[in-house]
Amino acid sequence: MKFYIITLSFIIAASSFLGCNNDNIKDAKVETKVKNSNNSNEEFKWQVDTFADLRVLKYQIPGFDKLSLRQKTLVYYLTQAGYEGRDISYDQNFKYNLPIRKALENIYKTYKGDKTVDNWKKFVVYLKRIWFSNGIHHHYSNDKIMPKFSREYFETLLSQTKINVDNNIKNIIFDPNIAHKKVSLDPSKDLLLSSSVNFYAEDVNQNEVESFYKNIINKKDKTPISYGLNSRIHKDKNGNIIEDVYKLNGLYGNAIKRIVYWLEKAKTVAENEKQKQGFDLLIKYYKTGDLNVWDEYNVHWVQNTNVDIDYINSFIEVYNDPLGYRGSYENIVEIRDFEATARMKILGENAQWFEDNSPIMDEHKKEKVVGITYKVVNTAGESGDASPSTPIGVNLPNANWIRSRYGSKSVSLGNLIAAYFNAPGGGMLEEFANSKEEIELEKKYGNLADKLTTALHEVIGHASGKINPGIGTPKETLKNYASTLEEARADIVALYYVMDPYMIKLGLMDNLDVGKAAYDGYISNGLLKQLKRIKPGNDLEEAHMRNRQLICNWAFEKGAKENIIEKYTENGKTHFKVNDYKKLRELFGVLLRKIQKIKSEGDYEAGKRLVETYGVKVDKELHKEVLARVKKLNTKPYSGFVNPYLIPQKDKDGKITNIKIEYPKTFAEQMLKYSNEYGNL
Repeated sequence: MKFYIITLSFIIAASSFLGCNNDNIKDAKVETKVKNSNNSNEEFKWQVDTFADLRVLKYQIPGFDKLSLRQKTLVYYLTQAGYEGRDISYDQNFKYNLPIRKALENIYKTYKGDKTVDNWKKFVVYLKRIWFSNGIHHHYSNDKIMPKFSREYFETLLSQTKINVDNNIKNIIFDPNIAHKKVSLDPSKDLLLSSSVNFYAEDVNQNEVESFYKNIINKKDKTPISYGLNSRIHKDKNGNIIEDVYKLNGLYGNAIKRIVYWLEKAKTVAENEKQKQGFDLLIKYYKTGDLNVWDEYNVHWVQNTNVDIDYINSFIEVYNDPLGYRGSYENIVEIRDFEATARMKILGENAQWFEDNSPIMDEHKKEKVVGITYKVVNTAGESGDASPSTPIGVNLPNANWIRSRYGSKSVSLGNLIAAYFNAPGGGMLEEFANSKEEIELEKKYGNLADKLTTALHEVIGHASGKINPGIGTPKETLKNYASTLEEARADIVALYYVMDPYMIKLGLMDNLDVGKAAYDGYISNGLLKQLKRIKPGNDLEEAHMRNRQLICNWAFEKGAKENIIEKYTENGKTHFKVNDYKKLRELFGVLLRKIQKIKSEGDYEAGKRLVETYGVKVDKELHKEVLARVKKLNTKPYSGFVNPYLIPQKDKDGKITNIKIEYPKTFAEQMLKYSNEYGNL
């Protein structure tokens, strides 16, 4: 499970809790004259590029120079393993992404015509957007990205570069009705036939897949494998459903071969024997595609906490599958931040208290919460579904039974948060805050509020509660609403406890003004600011956006009689003001109990009603107003990153003597380099 940042403003550690991609980054003047990581006096330039609704940043790797040579080499090998699977993400996102990307890249590299004209600039922006989203669909909205240049101009580019592209590819690029949505969650339509992701053959429908898994999944199995996580579904000549497994001698074998190559090298510099055994299990999984081995690996991985270098690698998150089975490829390489991790360790140590004192029903509480670890880490490299658009934190593994028995690892990607913090931006807080007092409260406590809610969301939220025996997994019972409801559940846990006096007793904050700052920001984002990321007339479809609006709309409605959240207009601008923080917390407790009951009992109809009633529909007039207000600020709603280059320095015998850090000069430079060096499909 991931959490993201969502705006450009002052990022003090925003979380999935606060926003998932850039809308909670708070506004303030920050010092950006940070020296680069090679100890140069040159000012570090955080922003690499900006185009469309996007900006591309760089991040530093604090403490990398303090690692041993063995650790640096391990980091290098693990990042290389990740980059080798980059093309998998493109292919998973849409069947024709790779041929489209390759054709556009060839044009970009070989075109000798006039590059000052507007059409060429539009072509370049289109290619950059595809790089950013790992395909032709927007990374967040899932809408198809339409080129701003004409088909006639494209034909001219093809003619002048002598590049052949068949008419089918041209039609896909320019026809808005073809593959118009990557992931559709519209329950009135067949979720597979209305989605463009390449997890299922084009002739496979939702009912066929649901029937297939219904016949093979045993709901009484207390340790079920993650069915479908590493396969693509198609039909044989007789029309029977078949799973085409991702493995060394199977689907994506060429890329997996290179991933395994670097994992084998990582084994040679593992930090301890347990980590080495983990590499063996992951390699075995890649070779066999056996999901029982995947579970064995995850149990091993989650228990190995005595390492400074950790990683996430494989087919993991299921957000891109409308049915919630198939995992997207991703890789994140992490270096422990010892000081920051120590500050937040106390939450994990008190996890049982939070569970015991939760407002959920007693029968839905875990008798024993086990194995939660929370670390602040610095990212050294990302790829696949984690790049260029990145989470700022992750909680894994996703299998409920593993989490219940063995615990989970929660990480916050500290150096990415710092990069958001230092990069230029601004204006959102002042525009949408309802008073000077709210602005001051945010500037004083917003940093700590974000850090605590991030940790509460991941460490306590996702690890809390249990599913009733024999119910089955959430993706089986709650289907296309499972992700929204789970993220809402974790968010409400964070909201509920950030206003709890016990947080003061633990020494994590001095007063409840921290919680008030969190409530102000969440309500403003969920009811106003996040609307800037969707097109006029659209409903909300992304799980995190739905979850935030669901919580805020529900609380606004249920508290209307007592005016707990007040809606008012001033100078033609709509604002939402929290009038009673204590009563709002009580409402959050009621909603948490309700959502946990839905998850524990697998109540699809109740989950559907909750999401569809409060989380999907958008007030069109309010949306229009928000777009107009944001437009004046000239900010970009989405951010992503290029990775640092880790360059091995070798002696005359080819032995690595050091790892040097360098940075790409442009976004295009890195994308072309990756396509050239890691184009395995």
